[in-house]
Order: sequence, then C-alpha cells, then structure tokens
Amino acid sequence: MVIGVTDGRKFEQYANWLAVEPDVEIVRLGYKFNNLADLAKCNGIFLTGGEDIHPRLYNKLEYLELCQADYMDEQRDEFEWKVLEYTQKNQIPVLGVCRGLQLANVFFGGTLIPDIPTFGKFNHSKKAGVPRNHLITIDVNSDLYTLTGLKEGEVNSMHHQSADRVAPQLVSSSVSPDGVVESLEWQNAVDKPFLSLVQWHPEVMKDQNSPLVFSIKKNFLDKVKSL
Repeated sequence: MVIGVTDGRKFEQYANWLAVEPDVEIVRLGYKFNNLADLAKCNGIFLTGGEDIHPRLYNKLEYLELCQADYMDEQRDEFEWKVLEYTQKNQIPVLGVCRGLQLANVFFGGTLIPDIPTFGKFNHSKKAGVPRNHLITIDVNSDLYTLTGLKEGEVNSMHHQSADRVAPQLVSSSVSPDGVVESLEWQNAVDKPFLSLVQWHPEVMKDQNSPLVFSIKKNFLDKVKSL
C-alpha cells in the first residue's frame, strides 16, 4: 500500500514511523515537488506537523500577530488544502497529527486558537526543547474510546496552536485538563472517508505500545489496506 506523507522539517521521522510496516511505501507530498499528481498513487494520506496555519484561512486576520510569523508557509497551506479536497472527493483515509488536525479542522469550517497561553491556558509547547506530557480525557461515546479502550491516557505535547471552534462535521473526542482539544473525529462517519486527527505526536511517543500510539497507527493502516 502507498501512503502519501506531507512534507516538512521532520518528514523522515513521520515516514519512518509508518514505514516500519513491511508493506508500506511512502510518497513524499509537497509543493516543493509540485507533485499533486502523485495523489493518484496513494491509498492513504498522513498529514504531518509543522508550521502555523495562516489565519486568513479561517477569517481571523487579527490573529496574525499571535502566530509565529517566521513559522508559516502559505504555499504548504494551499498544497495541503488541495490534498484534503482530493481525499474527500476520492474517499481516501486520512491520519493527521498536530498541524494536520488543525488544518483539517479549518478545512471543514472550524477555527484555531493562534497561541494557547495567550488564550489563558497552560503552555502546551516544548519546554527547553523537550516535549511536555499531560493527561487527556477521552469521551466514552467516541470512536477513539472504542479503539483504545481508554477513558484517559498520557500524551506528549509540543504545540502552541490548537482547535478552537470545532468544524460542524467534526467532534472533539478527547481534551486536556485545561480544555484544549486533543483529538477530532467525524460526528457521523456514515458514507465518509476514514478520518483520524490527534494533537499529540504518536511517532515520537516513548511508549510505542500505548493504545494512543499503536492502535491509532494500526487502525489507519488497516483502513488503508481494506480499500
């Protein structure tokens, strides 16, 4: 099976996490390669972490000063927007982490918190270059709970933006103790392509056997294989 992985500074990290499986072929997708046509090869898409989403995409230009100006890439936003359009039109499974969750939420009509501490919540970004860890509470009515069997768990944290208003078609399946959205899924998945969005970075979690890592990856790959 072929997984399209969106390009970014940590591309190898994400690709290696998926390519541990012997039957996975990785296609690097990015505007620098001008390779939207390669989507036709892909059985699944992995939206990776990275730059801030430009607030023009969710009509909040007043948030621009709260974004990291040297850490935005509108060409990447535009390219990955087209990737999402393709996945929805062609029923392609999507796994998104961190920025991937944020972009998908905006794509489907939601908004973002541009800087979590400024909005009165605890800092979720790295501390001295090291990811923070915190608990999440998982909604027992969610697909995430059905998948993991967990009502709570520990995840890593290395982001300063997060989902604010959740897109109409989506629902928050887990939150941090201070109320930051930690995962999103379809409100009603009937007739929709597979979508799994998490704010943490499973690819670098120390416990790769955690259901919040292993089950998420396996579920995504199983959905891709089933097509």
